[in-house]
Amino acid sequence: MSLPANLVPDEASPEWLNKGDNAWQLTAATLVGLQSIPGLVILYGAMVKKKWAVNSAFMALYAFAAVLVCWVGWAYRMAFGDKMVFFWGKPAVALDEKYLLDRAFLGYFGTASMVYFQFVFAAITLILIAGALLGRMNFRAWILFVPLWLTFSYTIGAYSIWCPDGWLAKLGVIDFAGGFVIHLASGVAGFTAAYWVGPRESKDRENFPPNNILVALAGAGLLWMGWTGFNGGAPYAASNLAALAVLNTHVCTATSLLTWLTLDMFYFGKPSVVGAIQGITTGLVCITPAAGLVQTWAAILMGLISGSIPWYTMMVLHKKIKLLQYVDDTLAIIHTHAIAGSIGGILAGVISVPKLCRLFYAVSDKYITLAYGLRMGQASAGFHQLLIQLIGIVFIIILNVVMTSLICWIIGLIVPLRLPEEELEIGDDAVHGEEAYALWGDGKKTENAKANSEQV
Repeated sequence: MSLPANLVPDEASPEWLNKGDNAWQLTAATLVGLQSIPGLVILYGAMVKKKWAVNSAFMALYAFAAVLVCWVGWAYRMAFGDKMVFFWGKPAVALDEKYLLDRAFLGYFGTASMVYFQFVFAAITLILIAGALLGRMNFRAWILFVPLWLTFSYTIGAYSIWCPDGWLAKLGVIDFAGGFVIHLASGVAGFTAAYWVGPRESKDRENFPPNNILVALAGAGLLWMGWTGFNGGAPYAASNLAALAVLNTHVCTATSLLTWLTLDMFYFGKPSVVGAIQGITTGLVCITPAAGLVQTWAAILMGLISGSIPWYTMMVLHKKIKLLQYVDDTLAIIHTHAIAGSIGGILAGVISVPKLCRLFYAVSDKYITLAYGLRMGQASAGFHQLLIQLIGIVFIIILNVVMTSLICWIIGLIVPLRLPEEELEIGDDAVHGEEAYALWGDGKKTENAKANSEQV
């Protein structure tokens, strides 16, 4: 019996290519891309004071573009290519059609799809870091920071945890879709960079209201729905595991939002829209390292935890710890990403189902998590998995504190990390010559705006 014409292998569709998997991988990658542009672009632009709307949105947009060029130029193969050392791959281009049309290192699709999919994860990591630096970082310093941090920090974490030759991957760390590689890394790196950059202008730090909460909700909605691709694409297949990951993602996030909302109402007496956005974020982050590896009842449990512990660290503990008060983390990335990602990573080592781990990792002699180890009479294996998770957390923290500090120090030798006081006073118009809500009909165009208009 012959195959239907659309399933007959040819040079463009070799025998190893699963068209359904490839279509889903490209779709999932695009959903993650939409989380960044326009998702985080408009979320950042709306969550800051009016005078910083353009700068905040543009930091996200620049990072997305810069990461892509660096990614295909050298960074992808440093994260997923041939081993240089046990924690890092060799730099090389991902530009040749022979390389890009060959089969990816995992899955039944080509390397081009994998490069694109992994790019959007790398890009959103840098954009998340920007969330800690809004309202004062020198844009020229940000231009340098993005390629340097991608090259010397992100690729190390990604290779160590996600590349099959990485040392933490071989050790057996569980990180389904980036709780460590993306969220813990961005939270720690953002907090560290915020320390070196310095704080916002004092009056901005005291009074920094969102300029458009409705637009912020739209950005948060794109972030939430885009996470379908974030976690659903992690199995590299249009499979039942992908469907479970998607369902668990949304269940955990909804639970986290409701938990945060309840605590806000109980503690402050009013339901907060900004608080709901924080609850969405912590739920999405917490479920990420275990999305396709836990029961859906466990996703509800993770939502309760992700909506409460980060709420406590942000609303209560933050005011009691001098370091947290000293470092000006604009959008509280340390709480929403580092703490929520760490919680998710620890819970992944406790309540991930061994059967689901076997399906995801295709390995049967690892990934006995603590709760199931105790139930199966393999407590030592369960504690061992939890120890591996903690090792992963410590590694990512140390990596990002050290590398981010070195990168900021080097950049500081070239350009100031922080904007001068006179530009901090004015904001977007001083930095970019543009304003988010300028009235173009009143004849008050800046010189840059006139030049741009004349070129159109």
